[in-house]
Amino acid sequence: MRIKYLLHILLICLLSSAVADAQSYYTSTEYGLAIGMSQYFGDLNENYGFQTTSPSYGCYVRKHMNPYISVKAVFNYTSVGYDDKYNTDPYQQERNLSFKSTVIEVAAQAEFNFFRFVTGDEQHRFTPYLTGGIGGFYYNPYTFYKGVKYYLQPLGTEGQNAGYNARQYSNYAVCFPIGAGVKYWLNAGINLSFEIADRLTTTDYLDDVSSTYVGTGAFTGKNVNPIALALQDRSKEVITAGEPLGRLGKQRGNSSNKDQYLVAILSVSWHFTTYRCPQYLRNDMIRVR
Repeated sequence: MRIKYLLHILLICLLSSAVADAQSYYTSTEYGLAIGMSQYFGDLNENYGFQTTSPSYGCYVRKHMNPYISVKAVFNYTSVGYDDKYNTDPYQQERNLSFKSTVIEVAAQAEFNFFRFVTGDEQHRFTPYLTGGIGGFYYNPYTFYKGVKYYLQPLGTEGQNAGYNARQYSNYAVCFPIGAGVKYWLNAGINLSFEIADRLTTTDYLDDVSSTYVGTGAFTGKNVNPIALALQDRSKEVITAGEPLGRLGKQRGNSSNKDQYLVAILSVSWHFTTYRCPQYLRNDMIRVR
């Protein structure tokens, strides 16, 4: 008799799960793949140009807490870069700096839906959303000089190897994704999303440019490095008359603002739903034991 009663409760749970209200009875998880583009903004791109967009690839796991709030863990791989030749300001063109960097990012984001969103529910299949979060990323800026690739951090182009210790920087930094997107479920198991999120960062050396020139004297004596000397001031490659820009104390970058990079992605995710028995039925099962 007890087994029959338990089977009866189990059947009710199964039937309830099929029609249960999404907010009350289900939790769901999505596994997604993303592809898109990225663009860097910073000391070499202060006017928000989009001349150097790069492909971006990613994957994520999204957990729906309820039809209005989701959280997700994100992994992104992209590259960023810029070149002073794209700037219209004469000083920046004479500065003649350029860089590229791979960016590997891991982040946690929350999503806040404007509308109720329930995969499989015809009445709630679309919503715009806002997103925000925190993450960390790896970067390692490099440039090309006479056809050869050089990583810039070890060279200390702003005097990091000549006593300017406050300008030392790590290859790792924190980012804060902030943006918006839209979600749409194609069928009961597949969701489509498009998101644009700017990454505010804690570094001003994503591009290896931040403060002032330290002059050629910082790259002589025990600190002599002909490559570092050449790359700290590349204005002499384009200035045909007059002195190069790289005099001690002259502006090289803008240290008042941190660097950023924008990521726009289109993603598809596979939705897995699990249902839990309502509390009143779980109480019945406890009483039967």
